[in-house]
Amino acid sequence: MPPVDREPTRGSPDTKDRILAAAEALFMEQGYAATSLRAITAQANVNLAAVNYHFGSKEALIREVFDRRLGPLNQARLDYLARVEFEAGGRPLTPEKILEAMIAPVVQLARDPLKRGAVFLRLLGRALSEPADTMKQVLPIHYRDVVLRFKEALVRALPDVPEQELVWRMHFTFGAMAYAMAGNDALQLITTCEVEGADDAEAIIRRLVPFLAAGLKAPVPLPMRTSTAHPTTNREAA
Repeated sequence: MPPVDREPTRGSPDTKDRILAAAEALFMEQGYAATSLRAITAQANVNLAAVNYHFGSKEALIREVFDRRLGPLNQARLDYLARVEFEAGGRPLTPEKILEAMIAPVVQLARDPLKRGAVFLRLLGRALSEPADTMKQVLPIHYRDVVLRFKEALVRALPDVPEQELVWRMHFTFGAMAYAMAGNDALQLITTCEVEGADDAEAIIRRLVPFLAAGLKAPVPLPMRTSTAHPTTNREAA
């Protein structure tokens, strides 16, 4: 017998929240493609009609999972960057400060157990590192403005790094951030001992920021130093 929605109406806000929480957890554990609507309805203790009523499709459900989290997270990143730029009084920021603006809101989300932030961050890391076709449509919508805005800040911070080289470094930076958020499975493979802070978002970020900053500031390989540096800051990052 299919699970019965505990709520008096399938349009109840609590029903929708339960579906979103179940989908978020299962997408994180199993991946988007491997997670069926049947599994989501079972975990949320609702029937399929409730999912269809609130979302209409699996694709619309995953979009809303990301919409409700990434919108506020990326706005917090933009607000943080605007604040530290204002405090700098027009001077270029250091790469470390720019990375702080990108990552500090992630720590705040991870600290919030009521919002299940840690679960979403692992899902986000998995989505960025193992993108399904649906993710390729959903994520660029949320990241385009953030990437361009942070690229402008990095252009000012690293004027001697050619634009194409900076794009590569940003690509590696976002990749390392996504991998770190996706979990510590690879970390456990590397080490044979207990790693302190492996599940602590703040401990991870204390190590991640200087590591990423060193990559952003690394000397430019010799053949690339003759390239034109930053002809425009309006071109979208690759």
